[in-house]
Amino acid sequence: MVAPDYPRGTKGMKRAKILLWEIWLPIILVLLWLVLSASSTSIYFPPLADILERTGEVWFFQGIVDNLLPSLGRILAGLGFAVIVGVGGGILLGLLPRFEESIRPLLEFLRATPGVALLPIAIIFLGLDDKMKIFMIALASMWPILLNAIDGVRSVEPVLLRVAESYRFSVMDRIRFIYLPNAAPQIFAGARISVAIAAVVMVVTEMIGSANGLGYYILDSQRTFNLLNMWSGIIILGLLGYLLNFAFRGFEGVALKWHHQKNG
Repeated sequence: MVAPDYPRGTKGMKRAKILLWEIWLPIILVLLWLVLSASSTSIYFPPLADILERTGEVWFFQGIVDNLLPSLGRILAGLGFAVIVGVGGGILLGLLPRFEESIRPLLEFLRATPGVALLPIAIIFLGLDDKMKIFMIALASMWPILLNAIDGVRSVEPVLLRVAESYRFSVMDRIRFIYLPNAAPQIFAGARISVAIAAVVMVVTEMIGSANGLGYYILDSQRTFNLLNMWSGIIILGLLGYLLNFAFRGFEGVALKWHHQKNG
């Protein structure tokens, strides 16, 4: 079924309505927080107005350079490695079902082991620099991509494989024109989960032996009882997670436009 060709103005209105539908509740919650916390005298839960004021003072723009950009670089590097290993390994294991079944217990064991539990081992072998942090982010966020890629490859319709065989497609052509397009929606679904996992692992790894980054900043502010700075770091972390998810959804919409049109 081909998606209807909406006028450009109609598409813009539709996107605006979707955006408004997504942000109305966060806006209301922020306004409630702003009003209800205005008279707060607690050092642990300061007024939101004070937190926002401190956020502007600290993070724009030196804080972005000192802490936000290093964290963003680690997340993107870790996700990049996770996508390469997850997609490549998922296609390979999807094409070799007997081999995948033989190592499935090992995969499930590794997947069930929390990534942060391996942090002491990673520190011993990789130290405390960015290599360890990127490795841990990639390791923890790889599994949704890998498992979804395996399922996507396995779900190819047999008729497509028979057509490829009749036209004598090479293995690389089958991967490029059949397996990858078929698995792409599931791979992107796994990658969307991996973005959230990568953000969590980034914060945890930066809280151990790091000299910069959001995790370091939040923990250091908490240890020195600079709670306004701590809350500002938490807000910036939440904004980073939201913007990463928003950017990924936009990229997914472009990359899978053909899929949405086919199923629209």
